[in-house]
Formats: sequence, C-alpha cells, structure tokens
Amino acid sequence: MTSFRFIHAADLHLGSPFQGLALKDADIAAIFVEASRRAFSTLVSRAIELGVDFFVIAGDVYDGDWKDNKIGLFFNREMGRLDRAGIPVYLLRGNHDALSVITKTITLPGNVHEFPTSKPGSVTIDHLKVVLHGQGFAERSANDNLALNYPVPVKGSFNIGVLHTSLTGREPHAPYAPCSVDDLRSRGYDYWALGHVHDYEQVASDPLIVFPGNLQGRSVREQGAKGAVLVSVDDGQASVERLIVDEARFAMAEIAIDVDHSAAEILQLVEQSARSIRAEAEDRTTALRIRLRGASRLHRQFVAQRQQWIDEVQAACHRAHEDIWLEKLELLIIEPQLAVKADGAVLDLGRLVAEHGKEADLQAEAEILMSAILPKLPAGIGAGDLPLDVSIDALIEEARKLLLARGEGAD
Repeated sequence: MTSFRFIHAADLHLGSPFQGLALKDADIAAIFVEASRRAFSTLVSRAIELGVDFFVIAGDVYDGDWKDNKIGLFFNREMGRLDRAGIPVYLLRGNHDALSVITKTITLPGNVHEFPTSKPGSVTIDHLKVVLHGQGFAERSANDNLALNYPVPVKGSFNIGVLHTSLTGREPHAPYAPCSVDDLRSRGYDYWALGHVHDYEQVASDPLIVFPGNLQGRSVREQGAKGAVLVSVDDGQASVERLIVDEARFAMAEIAIDVDHSAAEILQLVEQSARSIRAEAEDRTTALRIRLRGASRLHRQFVAQRQQWIDEVQAACHRAHEDIWLEKLELLIIEPQLAVKADGAVLDLGRLVAEHGKEADLQAEAEILMSAILPKLPAGIGAGDLPLDVSIDALIEEARKLLLARGEGAD
C-alpha cells in the first residue's frame, strides 16, 4: 500500500455573521468574520506547501444560505488555488449547508468532488489505492443513522469514511446523524473523517476516528487553538497532526477578588490576567470574557455603575495589549445583607426581594417581556436557547442586585 498525506477539515462556517459579538461590538465582529476567511486561506496555503495528496471537508463549508455570491466566490477562489496545485477536494454537506439550505450556487473547479445526499457514495483515487465513502445532508436535520448504510470497504485499498455526525451526543451540538463508535467500526474502514463537533477530538485509535474541530472559534464557548488535521498514511497505518490556523480567539478569565480589594487593585488583577491570556493566544486578536467573583465592599458600585466598570475593565485589557477586546463582563459579586428605613421602621429589603424574587408570577411576567423583545432583535439572535446570553433567572437576579444597590445608595 502506498504512502500519502491528506488534510481533514470540517466546519468552516464561511459567512458566519458572529451576531452575538456584533450586538456587543460590530467592529470586533467584523475582525472575527475576516478571521474565518483568513484561517481557511491559511489552511489552503499549508496544503499547497505540504504538497498533500488530497483534501477532505466533512461538512458545514458555509454557515447558511448566502445573502449574495461573495462567500461562494471566496470558496471558489480557494478551491481554484488547490486545483492549480493538483490537489483534489472531497466534501459533503452538513446541517448548515444542507442541500435544502443553500439556494445559490457558484460553479466550482473540476478538482472538487461532492458526495451525494440521497445515499452514500464512493470515490476512488486509483494511484493511491484510496476509496472515500460519504453521504451529505439533504435537509438541515438528519435524524437517521447514516453510517449503517455506508458500503463495505474495498479490499486492498485504504478506506476513508466521511460523515457529519454528533455520534452518541456532543453538547451543545444538535444530535444529527446519530451513531456509535461501534457502528463506525462495523464498516471496516481505516479512517473516519468526522465533522459537526467544533472541538478537536480523537475519538478512537483503532481505527482512527477524528473530529478536527472548526477552523475559527465563533463564540466564547469555543476557546483555544483551532484548525484541521494532517493525516499521514504509511503502509496502511494512519497518524494525525494538528494544523492550527485560527486568526483570532475567544478566551475567559475568572478573577477572584477579596472583600477589601480597591478598584485599582481589581483593575490591576484584570490587567495581569489579560497579559497572560495574550501570551497564550500567541499574538492573535482576542475577545475576552472577564468574570469577577467574590465578596466586595464595592458591590454597590459594581451594580449601580456597571457601564463605568465595563469601560474600566476594557481599558485595563487595552493596557495589557491593544488587541484584547472585552467580550463581556460578568459580575458574580456577593453583597452583605442590606436594610433601609421606611416610616421609622427597619425594612429588610434584601429578605423581601429574596422572598418574592422567585414567585411564579414574576417569572411569567419576565417571560412575557422576553417574548416581546426577541422579535425586535436582529435576525437570528433570538433563535438560541439563551438569546440574551443569560437566563431569565440571571436577569431577575441582576435586577435584584440593582434594586438593593439603589435602596442603600451607591457611593
């Protein structure tokens, strides 16, 4: 059996609008949109430099239907670079770019081979003695176990299965094309090139079953290095090496504060943490979520002057490096019990709010207000489980803290 190398990528999500980030800062969202394209261009350049024998994309080339042909033209341009380098590309459709989802088309170069969506199909690379088997998504939701219908392996060849799947479940990813590792092993293939899960994972080693992860983090839930994998096959034995190509990163820093920390001391802790995260990101643009946790005598300032604190934390990040941007400030600050006087009597406002803040009527009213707000958000923002990035309970708790802070008066 011959020796060869190929790149296994998935979940490019070209055209992703980064809507959640855009609500916070449109300029930073634009940086991440461009980073997604640059990451793919970098991967194509690596493929050409390495002289790989072929290129596999296991679903979700696009994030959804195109507003215009720009994203299709970009992908065509990159495929053209691989075509001129003599590198064939084998791709299938995932849930984001299913046959029913993408309505616009751009004619791709002849080196691009797409797997069918109605049933599994196989492609043979004769001179390498390689056979690839795959089936793309016809609809956005694929609830059947597609793997069980994949054909038997071709004897004397290196057989690769290409599949967009959640396997037995990978939160928070939707359970599409569900199957087990044993289902994949039952096909007798030598390598499984999976897509759909955005974290890198070597699921099994016999045979190698791999999620390469996505090329570029899309939210704070997708932190750390992102890229594809280089698969090297020698005498029928495969090994994988990660190729990191992301251009920008999301990160989170949880900072513990003491009750007597001053504002200057807290901001110094933020600055130190931001410097450390910048080093880990290796000079990449970073969208950073800061979580401040602990008891503080400044709790009333945190609540009553929230925007000022957001600006101060952003400034601290920029003192660490000009390319660190505050994605969100989470204030998990514990405050002491508060009491205010009303008509000469002492009113325990903290206990009063605590007793009534969980009432069903309040929850129901909050849900009604949320349902009225969501349709007014930009398209797609209100479709997620947490469209405002926080739960209703968290919003009520934030309102409780603001009421208490105003009840005692902010310094």
